[in-house]
Amino acid sequence: MKRLLVVAAALTLLFAGAPAQAQFDSVGSLNFPTSGAPEAQQHFLRGVAILHSFGWKQAIVEFQAAQQLDPDFAMAYWGETLCYNHPLFGNPDDESPRAVLQRLGATREERSAKAPTAREKVFLDAVETLWGEGEYNDRRVAYMEAMLRLAERFPNDDEVATFAAVATLSGARALDDRSFRYEILAGSLAVPVFQRNPNHPGAPHYTIHAFDDPIHAPLALPAALRYAEIAPSVAHARHMPTHIFIQHGMWDYVSDHNQIAYDVARDLWEPGDSVGDTVHPLDWGQYGDLQLGDYAKARTWIERLEMVHRESDGQARAASTLPLLNARYVVETEEWKVLPVTDDSPAAELLATGISAVKTGDLATAAQAEARLEALAESGGAANEIMYREVSAMVRLARGQGDLAVALMDEAMEFVVGMRLPNGAASPVKPPYELYGEILLELDRPAEAVTRFKTSLERMPGRARSLLGLARAAAASGDRVTATAQYEKLRSNWSGRDQLPGYQEASRFLQQSNDQ
Repeated sequence: MKRLLVVAAALTLLFAGAPAQAQFDSVGSLNFPTSGAPEAQQHFLRGVAILHSFGWKQAIVEFQAAQQLDPDFAMAYWGETLCYNHPLFGNPDDESPRAVLQRLGATREERSAKAPTAREKVFLDAVETLWGEGEYNDRRVAYMEAMLRLAERFPNDDEVATFAAVATLSGARALDDRSFRYEILAGSLAVPVFQRNPNHPGAPHYTIHAFDDPIHAPLALPAALRYAEIAPSVAHARHMPTHIFIQHGMWDYVSDHNQIAYDVARDLWEPGDSVGDTVHPLDWGQYGDLQLGDYAKARTWIERLEMVHRESDGQARAASTLPLLNARYVVETEEWKVLPVTDDSPAAELLATGISAVKTGDLATAAQAEARLEALAESGGAANEIMYREVSAMVRLARGQGDLAVALMDEAMEFVVGMRLPNGAASPVKPPYELYGEILLELDRPAEAVTRFKTSLERMPGRARSLLGLARAAAASGDRVTATAQYEKLRSNWSGRDQLPGYQEASRFLQQSNDQ
């Protein structure tokens, strides 16, 4: 924290007397009038802009610089309180924002007295509720309700609207409401701000979060394309548009923007910092390159994560993501790899090992992976239940028990229905509808397989292995039109990867179709 204060002091000198728009360089722009001193207001505005992009570390520097210039600037403390917790995640750090409020004043009344306008008092009162006593999820819902009341009171205020939008997204997670009504409400607050100010960092960001599922993602594509350009200095802002790009199968965009996000995060990272902003783009970037058939780049993402893991002294985020990337690489490339099964084997690794063992004829190890996944499934979690049944179905298929394999996949589908729609890299790493389709193909039931692969692609558009599966199933069903379309899409995904067996298969089919 001492270092942040030193940097803040340096920024104070940098921005003193700067042009009015200087505080918005590389972070977007917005209008948020407050009662703060003019020089402090410049830091405040930049802090808010960065906060809208979840650039916590950078935003803290700006808010603390504003506090140094104007020690009673209530909104600068308000902004800093929002920098210590991701609004869409649980497990809060309550102590840091409460400590910030204590620096402003010893009591809620004393702090409120330093907010001279009615609008500022309501903003401050809302975070007093968020960081007050009681269960965190209850506080998140109360904060959402307070911000929605503020939005009704100030219907033409873009900052009220955007902060109400992200509060609503947070409240939806706290309530575990999967009806999409809160996401739609958040989008209805954010989209008009984006239309009025296409350079606003928060409006497109929260639009993306509001419509981050395969049904609503088309509504957010304009916001994603614009947000990709607004805040190049903030790692999360470079990553976030890929939530929508991935829903459209825009794999070049997924790879490129996560590469930039990783580079920005690496530039900002110092020993002792969280590696979250570094690990997240490594995860998603690898998925994009696997869909492109760029397996060499996919291995590079793993090597980078191994480096991050070492440099961060094994932070949990890096440690838990590394086996995920390794498992995903095996499943997507079909470069089968059987690892020893232990009590500590992560679920994704067990899934990849189980499938690899079946594919290589090592049914003893496959059975071990199945048993371990069954134990994990008994401890809870829909994803564990699905992965257990996926491996179990593959084992039954290998033993000639096709009907049991199908029954197990039907059971897996019941758990899929209870999960949220896909909004990122495939989870589990082998999508169940895709695997179901492959099993049905093995059983010479291509018409049924077509239905499963189509569902997989509705949930995850442009996914390479589902395109390949649908093409094969359609061809086996005699539907050459659908097969041709899917093979063409696959070749487009894998352009330049003519060494891949799937690419060669697609080329042969398309050539034969042209010759007929």
